[in-house]
Amino acid sequence: MSTIGFIGLGLMGSAMVNRLQDKGYKVNVVANQSRTNIDAAIARGAVEFPSARELAANSDIVMLCMGTSAQVESRVEGDDGIIAGLKAGGVVIDFGTSLPASTRKLGDAVAKAGGHFLDGPLGRTPAHALDGLLNIMCSGDKGAFDQIRPVLEDLGENVFHLGDLGSGHTIKLINNFLGMTIANAMSEAFAMADVQGVDRQSLYDVMSAGPLHCAMMDFVKGYGVDGDPSQLAFAIKNAAKDVGYYSTMANDAGAESIMSRSTLQGLTEANDAGRGDQMVSQMVDFYSEKMKS
Repeated sequence: MSTIGFIGLGLMGSAMVNRLQDKGYKVNVVANQSRTNIDAAIARGAVEFPSARELAANSDIVMLCMGTSAQVESRVEGDDGIIAGLKAGGVVIDFGTSLPASTRKLGDAVAKAGGHFLDGPLGRTPAHALDGLLNIMCSGDKGAFDQIRPVLEDLGENVFHLGDLGSGHTIKLINNFLGMTIANAMSEAFAMADVQGVDRQSLYDVMSAGPLHCAMMDFVKGYGVDGDPSQLAFAIKNAAKDVGYYSTMANDAGAESIMSRSTLQGLTEANDAGRGDQMVSQMVDFYSEKMKS
């Protein structure tokens, strides 16, 4: 079995490492800011390396699950980066939500080093990751994809190959833009119901009986009516980052995104107001308080 190097053991990354270890893979890790998940992986047999370079030199596939493009670039490039230690023919895959332009740039650099760089952003939650039920939106060299597909299928229920490098991140950003726009619109709808003296449950009952009904509406209702923010376990700060990346992607293509402006404004204002660690469904409170001020 391939030896996996894994960088980025946050909520999602640590769940993925747990799944890989359950399936019998040898896993190498590099420490990040928190030791908790690293130590848990080591206790189950993972080997820790002091740098991404040394991790890459001892791994067949290097996986990254990090928060931003800048963080991915910092681990891939430089004297202690993945490229510096990458095996000939090695495969690097970025599971995070990154800027397509950054992804393509890193792809060129990894190719010059004799390896392959893939993007494979994820759908679903860490709970799905524990059971190997993620959606994986992969793109890049088809031969490299086919090479690691058995590993991806141990991690994901639905594994897609979407074409040229960067296509996965492009589709993920479009997906998250639409999802966060719907979530913000529903949050404001509940807030407007408050202003107008209309019961939130009544508003939901009418809206969900028609063609507007969707899972995202239900997730926001989970908090706005039922008080449970966990149904949409996605932080406001992360949503702001992703919609910001979507806007940047549009600008890079010379296009103008009109719809993302209001979504990004709301998320950014909420984040700046100290709500960044709250879940997106709690934007209901942000809009409600803003309308009443």
